[in-house]
Amino acid sequence: LLVKIKTKNAKTEKIHVLDLSPSAILGILTLTMLLAAGGGAQLFKSGKCPDPAVQYNFDPARYLGKWFEIQKLPSAFQKGQCATSDYILQSPRVVRVLNRELLDDGTVRSAFGTVEVKDPAEPAKLEVTFSDVILLRGSYWLLSTDYDSYALVYSCKSYGLFHVELAWILSRQPTLPKDITEYLLSILSSIGVSVDKMVSTIQDEAYCSPMYQ
Repeated sequence: LLVKIKTKNAKTEKIHVLDLSPSAILGILTLTMLLAAGGGAQLFKSGKCPDPAVQYNFDPARYLGKWFEIQKLPSAFQKGQCATSDYILQSPRVVRVLNRELLDDGTVRSAFGTVEVKDPAEPAKLEVTFSDVILLRGSYWLLSTDYDSYALVYSCKSYGLFHVELAWILSRQPTLPKDITEYLLSILSSIGVSVDKMVSTIQDEAYCSPMYQ
């Protein structure tokens, strides 16, 4: 598809012709739909997704259990606070996940999904699927974890001319030491993530009490 773009300044007027590939056209259409659906919170960046190093010799079995969200990149489908994720082994390569968050109106929203190891040779590069959100399927890459205290998760999807990325800093406890948080942010920064866009998640015990009633 050929697209003509006119640019104009005080002295000259130019017409640029762009030959858009099918993937680029799909990307533009997807961007339009995401924005129309409330995706303005998503972080859209030009170019393709990065290919970061992931956790060496990742062991999904040690990752099971509860994780508390400490920080995240904004997303259109995650609006609440006090977010937690519970992972339960379903089969050797599939893990069930229950995500919960507290919304502004005091209700608790839950979302069930699966996290699957697609390639046993790269167990840290997982795929997550949810049935009740706009983005049904996405990458779920473990960039770093010690299994017992922290985890860093990154997700990215390319749409031709741009990509959409998500990131989460997780902890086994409602808080995480500052030095560990800064270490994980440095990993994200090294792959080009705009860490200044990361937002902290409230995990205050009193504020989050509806999550445990």
